[in-house]
Amino acid sequence: MSDDGDSDQFNGRLGLIFASIGAAIGTGNIWRFPRMVGANGGGTFLVPWLFFLFIWSIPLVIAEYAMGKRSRTGTIGTFRIFAGKKFAWMGLWTAWISTAIGFYYAVVSGWTIKYFQLGITGALNGEGVDTTEVWNAFLQNPGQVIFFQFLVIVLTLAAIWKGAKAIEKVNFYLMISLFCLLFLTLFLSLWMDFSDGTLDGALFMFTVDFDMLFEPEVWINGLSQSAWSCSAGMGMCITYAVYMSKDEDTVLNAFTMGLANNSISIIAGLAVLSAIFAVNPDPLATVTGGSSAITFLALPEVFAQAPFAPIGPLFMMAGFFLALSFAAMTSMISTVELCVRNFVDHGYEREKSVALTGVALFMFGLPSAVMWVKLDANGVAFPEFLEVQDHIWGYGLMFSGLFIAFSIWKYGYLRWKSGVEAGVAPPGFKGYLGIGVSAFRDDFINTGDNDMEVGRWWDLLMYLAFPILFAVLMISYFSDMIANTDDVWNPANPRGLGIILMFWGVVAALFIFFNKYLIRRPLYRNIPKGADVDISTLPGGDDELVVALGQVAPGFEHLSKDKSSSAALEAELV
Repeated sequence: MSDDGDSDQFNGRLGLIFASIGAAIGTGNIWRFPRMVGANGGGTFLVPWLFFLFIWSIPLVIAEYAMGKRSRTGTIGTFRIFAGKKFAWMGLWTAWISTAIGFYYAVVSGWTIKYFQLGITGALNGEGVDTTEVWNAFLQNPGQVIFFQFLVIVLTLAAIWKGAKAIEKVNFYLMISLFCLLFLTLFLSLWMDFSDGTLDGALFMFTVDFDMLFEPEVWINGLSQSAWSCSAGMGMCITYAVYMSKDEDTVLNAFTMGLANNSISIIAGLAVLSAIFAVNPDPLATVTGGSSAITFLALPEVFAQAPFAPIGPLFMMAGFFLALSFAAMTSMISTVELCVRNFVDHGYEREKSVALTGVALFMFGLPSAVMWVKLDANGVAFPEFLEVQDHIWGYGLMFSGLFIAFSIWKYGYLRWKSGVEAGVAPPGFKGYLGIGVSAFRDDFINTGDNDMEVGRWWDLLMYLAFPILFAVLMISYFSDMIANTDDVWNPANPRGLGIILMFWGVVAALFIFFNKYLIRRPLYRNIPKGADVDISTLPGGDDELVVALGQVAPGFEHLSKDKSSSAALEAELV
């Protein structure tokens, strides 16, 4: 627990916006997005991708901001308050999966820094450079991979060590630098694309094939990209909302974050596609050749042909991978902060929470760094253990969005039910539609703090569109796996469905069992000055162990006598 009981908060709106954009923007915006554009008809893909930004991503971000701003706790506390004490495990699920992804994402982030180093030293330029050989040599050198993984973790811990204001400052500089680097890379890419008198890559990116819009796969891929690239429903925005000022505009910030995230994707996609179309006789084959193929094998070959040699190739190589490193770092910061915030909420000192999380990231990330590094049929190294981890946990985060929707549905039902019992709400389904469905929006979104008022469209999306889209996404993913994977139900198959269901089942069962111990812990709300709001109407709002930071939870009065000792708290709660 904080020694002085002071709550942490961002300095202003820009801090929240840059931190949230940083959480949303990751390597997927820069290396996955161009691949999805190339595989789904160029500009055709942009139509469903933009559509789902407003149908899926932004509505979920609005919900996350509203929940975090009211609860003033991380994911565990938010679900404990909004869904009730029995459902605190949902927040633990979100925190765990985000952290589990961080185990291997630190390794991937290390790759980007390594390639920045190779780019700035000119090791990827010049004649005779075999990008496959460079990639294989790096990935098959455990010492180097571990070093850059460790470097990423150290930099991440340094960024969040002092809390919200440090996170705000770091994200501000990283995001400004990212924008500048991508724009300069885009300029050189367009120059390359126009060298033959055409802009093939740019035209491909913005040309819509209306016939392809009738293909379900294009829409499913658009939904998938929007869901993952914006980090909507994954707990990141809940975490950063804890540091909002009392009058912060959640709706406008949600739209700003979503549009900024998609803008970065378009800039990066245009830069990558323009460069590839300029120099490659079969650009679509190159761009759809897999994430590592396009990023670490194909792009260095493309950037080596940039104009204004030797400065142009050097800049494009180093600038692109530096931008990729910044994107990876901002995502790492939000991932680690999500975990740390939950520790702090439960009385642990921030510095100790950061250190323990860092140690866990490094130790549990080592297998992804060094285990099962194999060669594929083309002689390209790939980290199979890392890919298995992504296979298991990647889609697990989608359930946090479902848990958010569940909390909204439950609150609406309870609000309507209590109104009926008090004689102020009409009974029956029509009464529920009139009061229950809009309850969350009325009570936590349209609170007077927002310049933009959210209408009934949001209710329709959260109650109807979201569960349908969630089901479509999961069914399409699993059905494709069942249809195209041998021995798909065998838990020993690292690419099957059985291993996913086994790990999900075990983790969910453990968390549900652990829930009864979790809710015995005091929960400390981070409430900036003047931001205290009533939570008594929420399912978990009557929990006497939920107190403001600096207050003393009933039954834990003895801990206030020694605020400097978190060991006493830990001994009491374990």
